[in-house]
Amino acid sequence: MSRTKKETAGLTKLGNHNTKYDYDYNPDVLECFVNKHPDNDYIVTLDAYEFTSLCPITGQPDLAKVVISYIPNVQMVESKSLKLYLFSFRNHGDFHEDCMNVIMKDLIKLMNPKYIEVRGIFAPRGGISIFPFVNWANPDFGYQELCYQRKLDVLKSASDRTIRFDM
Repeated sequence: MSRTKKETAGLTKLGNHNTKYDYDYNPDVLECFVNKHPDNDYIVTLDAYEFTSLCPITGQPDLAKVVISYIPNVQMVESKSLKLYLFSFRNHGDFHEDCMNVIMKDLIKLMNPKYIEVRGIFAPRGGISIFPFVNWANPDFGYQELCYQRKLDVLKSASDRTIRFDM
């Protein structure tokens, strides 16, 4: 059940040895491919360990691990294009919470998934770590309860947290 050349024809980033890196926010680099199993509700999780953006006030770098999990619908995000997209935040000035919301909204626009969540696990700066969590459930697929429950889970895990410096 390999992918055909026709199925991968629109993927221009993968396998391209002349990769261009954008140094400011660029959602146009995102690419997707067809989910061959839209009848299966399965979860795809992508961990990006080298996310960087800039504080919009101080210009200081913010470092994070970004975890994206989604239940695909018809389209799926291509991972190299996602890497280039996340890299494009490198010189982009925005607050942590804004970055995670923008990422989620861009992925919704790209894929129209059944469900998606994006979590930023930012390294401490000024003695404070920030862990924004955003999620969304496509109303056509009945994941609203999951969306609500995941928010409660994140709130509970935050209140149960003890001293923690890991990423």
